[in-house]
Amino acid sequence: MDLTSLTVHETRDALRRRDISPLEVARAYLDRIARLDPRVRAYLWSVGTDGSAAAAQADVSLPLGGIPLAIKDVICTQGVRTTCGSRMLEHFVPPYDATVVAKLRSAGAVLLGKTNMDEFAMGSSTENSGFFPTRNPWDLDRVPGGSSGGSAAAVAADLCAAALGTDTGGSIRQPAGFCGVVGLKPTYGRVSRYGLVAFASSLDQIGPITKDVRDAAIVLGAIASHDPLDSTAADLPVEDYESALTADVRGLRIGIPDEYFVPGMDPEVEAAVQQAIAVLQQLGAVCERVTLPHTAHAIATYYLVATAEASSNLGRYDGVKYGHRTKESAHLIDMYMKTRREGFGTEVKRRIMLGTYALSAGYYDAYYLKALKVRTLIRRDFTDAFERCDLLVTPTSPTAAFRIGEKSDDPLQMYLSDIFTISANLAGVPGISLPCGYTAAGLPIGLQLIGKPFGESTLLKAAHAYEQATPWRTRRPRLEGEGGPCACQDG
Repeated sequence: MDLTSLTVHETRDALRRRDISPLEVARAYLDRIARLDPRVRAYLWSVGTDGSAAAAQADVSLPLGGIPLAIKDVICTQGVRTTCGSRMLEHFVPPYDATVVAKLRSAGAVLLGKTNMDEFAMGSSTENSGFFPTRNPWDLDRVPGGSSGGSAAAVAADLCAAALGTDTGGSIRQPAGFCGVVGLKPTYGRVSRYGLVAFASSLDQIGPITKDVRDAAIVLGAIASHDPLDSTAADLPVEDYESALTADVRGLRIGIPDEYFVPGMDPEVEAAVQQAIAVLQQLGAVCERVTLPHTAHAIATYYLVATAEASSNLGRYDGVKYGHRTKESAHLIDMYMKTRREGFGTEVKRRIMLGTYALSAGYYDAYYLKALKVRTLIRRDFTDAFERCDLLVTPTSPTAAFRIGEKSDDPLQMYLSDIFTISANLAGVPGISLPCGYTAAGLPIGLQLIGKPFGESTLLKAAHAYEQATPWRTRRPRLEGEGGPCACQDG
């Protein structure tokens, strides 16, 4: 039995039957990481023998007892470096766990390591990491998406059973789509952000990246909660998301937004999504056209709101409190400037400057305030659509994974990679990406479902029904061969 090919729920069931032990599972993953991650580079670092020691003590009666998971390196882990993929925090070791990490530990999970990411979660390809780019397991010449590219690549390559990512404008869903796995962005407030290093505080959300939909339901159930340490965490009961997976979507009303099927979309992506819509109809869902009229303004709105919040949040990295500090400076202001110049990468600097400009005197009303007003209109679009529908269905991205370096010199083209995911963050609603086909070149295509606020159960039910009716979940990249693009295989 290849233990690393198992899903979370398959591993959980085998552990509880005593067919396998937590130590065997952990060693299988750590061996695979040592053998294959030098090619994928999903991890910034793994815990090595510490993972085996934790596994040996795992209680399999707990919800995630003995399950090996990976954590995006923007989420604080006590005693383990948390760098946010940045030289600015290269040696930062948090003195506490983020709430989600504490909950995973209390649920019995075994943490394998911290995954690579775009610096401070700013990017769509994981090429903006301050350390090295991560590669897509389906084709090592292509990006895994971003900013949670390390987590998505680790799950796709069976280098962990599941992982946590973060989603500010699509950073869970887009890499999940590129890597052929499942990525869930919960409703804003459903999962505590305490211990998440902030990029844009009104948009950031932590969520699971998994091998299938059932696993997403299991991990979400483990991390969702009200948290007095996070004033934005909703004080609502956590549902049993796994029990919602009935595979029955008869009568479910699904909206198809006109604005998400646009000229310039890859024809293979559009064809796969249209076929997925047909499958949902065959399963008994009722599909109808809807409109989200302010979608065209989402990119501009997002890159004003997000950069403004980034400018504020990243002001703390000044060489005084913690993190990188320049070795030579003539005076205090020189120290600030050199520290930030040395510690931040190009994309982070670009967004700080954009945000600072948008918040500056004389421009605040013209840019940031206007963006907040348009954000309200975008949120209202979703509210109006959900009066008619239970869910919306769209592509996750307009294309499959692009080649490494293809968009590095054109920030606007890179930003457009998230054109279909950004609106859900601005509106605070949940979204999920799952595979719905493959291109002729063998690259995964992502299907996005968007739900009502705190409607994760319905979202997961519909995604699970589609997943069970199609063969896409059985395909995995094969990395053992040397050289050239990765081949794929049916599981």
